[in-house]
Amino acid sequence: MDERSLTVAAVRDVGPDAIAIDVETPDDFSAQPGQFVKLTLSVDGEDESRFYTISSPDVDGEFEMTVGIDPDGDVAPHLAALEAGDSLRIAGPFGSDYYEGESRAVLLSGGPGIGPAIGIAERALADGNDAALVYRDDAPIHEGRLDALRERGVLVHLLDGDADLTDAVAEATGEGGQVFIYGFADFLDDATAALEAAGVDADDAKVENFG
Repeated sequence: MDERSLTVAAVRDVGPDAIAIDVETPDDFSAQPGQFVKLTLSVDGEDESRFYTISSPDVDGEFEMTVGIDPDGDVAPHLAALEAGDSLRIAGPFGSDYYEGESRAVLLSGGPGIGPAIGIAERALADGNDAALVYRDDAPIHEGRLDALRERGVLVHLLDGDADLTDAVAEATGEGGQVFIYGFADFLDDATAALEAAGVDADDAKVENFG
């Protein structure tokens, strides 16, 4: 989709310093959980662009982006001030490391990587498939959705920000499945090491590095 103005449907708090932005889906927009969009807005007369991964299980009617809020950031405070009815310039979707109907999704997520991970887990269940999720963060978000996944039988490991991933990853990958890794570079390194310790080929994982 070329860049166009889309209408904000809602802005919701989803945890410490984080919001979810729901945007109305145009008729010709199609995307899978794990893909991302380019969001552009004007800040002090200058265009600022950021990439945000879709965190809803589908894009039917609306789709969701999860945004971490840095009070000193150039863009995030402006996003936090949005209200329903406002417009955002959005292009996409982009990315190739997304859910494609795999029978079992193993989601390894650090920090803001929980957005696409939780969307994929929910989509997998909706499709009649299975999921396991490992999430490491000092200030976890989307906890209500994580609880809902647990209640539906999903293996969910919620770890402190400095926790070792080895045991949780070994359990999550014990029944096989397609591995997805979403997070910053240090988390990707730790997740890769944990996969290798579990005897899983990290080269087969679908990976998005958040920087």
